[in-house]
Amino acid sequence: MTDNQDDFHSHENAPAERPSEPVFNLPGLLLITLGLLAVVYLVGEYLLSGDGYAWYLFTFGFIPMRYVVPFSEQGYEWLWTPITYSLMHGSTAHIVFNGLWLAAFGTPVMRRIGAGRFILFWCLSAAVSAFGHAALNWQDITVLIGASGVVSALMGAACRFAFPPSGAGYNPSLGHLYPRQSIVAALRNRTVVIFTAMWLLGNILVAVGVPIFGDVAGAIAWDAHIFGFLFGFLLFDLFDPLPRQIR
Repeated sequence: MTDNQDDFHSHENAPAERPSEPVFNLPGLLLITLGLLAVVYLVGEYLLSGDGYAWYLFTFGFIPMRYVVPFSEQGYEWLWTPITYSLMHGSTAHIVFNGLWLAAFGTPVMRRIGAGRFILFWCLSAAVSAFGHAALNWQDITVLIGASGVVSALMGAACRFAFPPSGAGYNPSLGHLYPRQSIVAALRNRTVVIFTAMWLLGNILVAVGVPIFGDVAGAIAWDAHIFGFLFGFLLFDLFDPLPRQIR
């Protein structure tokens, strides 16, 4: 860890010379995750009948109404659906959109926190996004699916380290080693503020019915995005093995 940080600081003080590394040089687990999302989508879209697809949505999708009905009067879907819904997508545009953003923001976060923490981050951010959605849509029978809440959490996490306070651009080779900024410092970072403002504007548009995020439930899934982003931005410290920037 120390050697990597020394390499980073040497690079930071060097002229603006960067190694030629592709932006999407994806970690192995992230490739596996994208492959799993594709398989789950293809099975649901092309291998199931109408009744089979209805069962698939009910069994693995997140439904707020489940948490109103007593658990003794239903199956055990309430246990796993706060996570499994995040592996499901309702259209090609939906999965492609989420896949691209997952590659962009999942790569630096996974490189930084490692595979085990990334899996835990995925599960917890999916659950927080789902229950945040449920809190604002109590007793709703609409099925929530998609990795958008997790992707939003990864965006929030990246805002804590991927945008240097100096305003320099993200470096695909060493960017995952940038010091973690405190919440206050991140909110003073011009790049983070602009990125967050644009992201928030996009979600406001989704909330009023403009489906720019590729969500099947575009009119209601914006709340899952918000809760996911807040989870990643505010709680990234709990997952980050690297020290915070000293000011």
